[in-house]
Amino acid sequence: PVTPGELICLGSSLAFTGLFYYLYRRKARVVARIQEAPKLQVDDNLPALVSAADGRCLPYVALEGIVLPAKAALTSHYHEGLHGVIQKLLLKEHRLIWNSLARSW
Repeated sequence: PVTPGELICLGSSLAFTGLFYYLYRRKARVVARIQEAPKLQVDDNLPALVSAADGRCLPYVALEGIVLPAKAALTSHYHEGLHGVIQKLLLKEHRLIWNSLARSW
């Protein structure tokens, strides 16, 4: 004899298993697309390649090339001879709309 509590636990366990498997498969497809990304060199041909792409956007690419720091390269305190740079970030602010029902932006 199976109790209703056991059926609820079994059903919720199956639902969570299905949900997590779905999320896992979706992320696995994204990882596969990133690993199959074409490798491009940073050179004079790159702007022409981007402008020729659909929507002037390349979905997944790996850029290879030499990066020069704007001021000075960052040096690691823990590994001698290891240098790095910080990527310039672009912040795009979306237009805010007042929601009179929730009284918030």
